[in-house]
Amino acid sequence: HLGLALAPTEDYERNGCYSGSAVDNNGELTLIYTGNVKYDRERRTAFQCLAVEREFGEFEKLGPVLELPEGYTGHVRDPKVWWHDGRWWMVLAAQSEDGQGKVLLYQSPNLHHWQQTGVLAGSGEGNIGEFGYMWECPDLFELGGRQVLICCPQGLPAEAERYQNLYQCGWLAGELDWHSGRLAHGDFHELDLGFEFYAPQTTLDDQGRRLLIGWLGLPDDNEATQPSREYGWMNQLSCPRVLSWREGKLYQNPVPELAALRGEKLDWQGLAVQAPRLQGGRAELELGISGEVRLYLGQAAVLELNAGGLELRRLNWRSGEWESRRWRGPVTALRLLLDSSSIELFINGGEATMSARYFPGANPEIRWGGAGEVRFCYWPLEPVLRS
Repeated sequence: HLGLALAPTEDYERNGCYSGSAVDNNGELTLIYTGNVKYDRERRTAFQCLAVEREFGEFEKLGPVLELPEGYTGHVRDPKVWWHDGRWWMVLAAQSEDGQGKVLLYQSPNLHHWQQTGVLAGSGEGNIGEFGYMWECPDLFELGGRQVLICCPQGLPAEAERYQNLYQCGWLAGELDWHSGRLAHGDFHELDLGFEFYAPQTTLDDQGRRLLIGWLGLPDDNEATQPSREYGWMNQLSCPRVLSWREGKLYQNPVPELAALRGEKLDWQGLAVQAPRLQGGRAELELGISGEVRLYLGQAAVLELNAGGLELRRLNWRSGEWESRRWRGPVTALRLLLDSSSIELFINGGEATMSARYFPGANPEIRWGGAGEVRFCYWPLEPVLRS
């Protein structure tokens, strides 16, 4: 059920296509995705299409199964499909003709014929008020006895310490009326407070865990200036995260299987200024602090912790200037996953997360500063792909 992308081949997809879902339909792997077409600069439409896996892993495209719904612009995309109570269900990102972002709910007996159940949630729906011109990449699932909707609203104005990125990503939780298609939900919460986290999708694994993988990138932002572009790649995916519901909050934590990548463990405790330097290219760090502590991650990022919370600063590779993201509240536990060009922070056992791309150069080190004390467990990490 994770997102996918297909190369366009048919006439109705001649200008590209968006992401979709893969589902097991009685042993037949079926893809439902958005095929897109633009007639001219003023008009655009979108189709939700099917493709079925055939012999030798090839896919046969079956064409559109859902045309543009009435009352919506051509910005209708990103279907997420799942099986529930004897039927297929789908959430679909959409923009109404008056420029409001929505999430639509559909149902089908067979993946080929779809009926709209209702508007699940969106700008101007329920008690949320005006809330962006497009809600991309929706995902709806049950967790902790409630329905959780993850979505990516575009067009939210930045606030002092919220909605700092070009496009946002967050969650709503509540009770779904399956007959009307309405989600009675609470407030919108950002899913990740870092610089890059977008378009996450979840799946239920064979252990019954709800797993999430996000995209450490943002469309229409600074992709074209990433240093990795000259090597033929941009952006990356987050680590797989296990979702849980605790005390009215959505928690995220790395899957336990990542511990298989750990090398030799180092335990240390003392004044931060006396802490040893550590290899920071691929590493995992669990730490607790007392007082003010700073971590220098190569020459491109700094993490500062104190009684008021934490601040993650990095060098913007486009402007060369420092920029920051913050989380307010006591930090009782902190876990860092570092890769060659990414940072993922898990605060207080997954109560909050912060993710970012950064480019520290070859063989970066973790250095320490501040007047406080630190205790940590450190592991270098093996590469996921080994020759």
